This record gives sequence, C-alpha cells and structure tokens, in this order.
Amino acid sequence: MLTARDRVRQAEVVMVELQTALRAVGITLPSLCVDPVSCASSVMAPLVELGRCNLDTAQRLADVLAEYAKTAAPGHGAEERQP
Repeated sequence: MLTARDRVRQAEVVMVELQTALRAVGITLPSLCVDPVSCASSVMAPLVELGRCNLDTAQRLADVLAEYAKTAAPGHGAEERQP
C-alpha cells in the first residue's frame, strides 16, 4: 500500500507526464497542478487539477483529441458521431 507521500509523488509524476505530452502538441494548461486539498485526504488518491484555460487552448485540446480518436479509436471521432 502506498503512503500519502508516495501517492503525492505519483500524482506529481503523472502531472509532469501530462504536461510534457500536452506541450508536445502545442498545448499549455496554465493551471495544471496536483490538487492540494485531495492530497490531505486519507480516503481518496490525490487528484491532478487541469484548471482553467482560454477558448483557444480548449479548442486546440479538442482538436488534438479528435484527431487522435480518428486513428486510435476508429468510430469515436467527432465526424463519426454527426448525423
């Protein structure tokens, strides 16, 4: 079983991996961080806070995910869902 410190470290590692992956496709989430309130909980795992972003960043993220879905999850892209 992981200690609280181990869980926070794990959340920090995942946060950095997400930040790196997003930056690789030109996206920066300015408020990306480990949620400090969730770190205090002994019941739940620490949460990664994605935070707020402007509309351009949200659109870029949606575009990147939709493009990924075309190849990684055929049938799940936005084009396939439209009537």
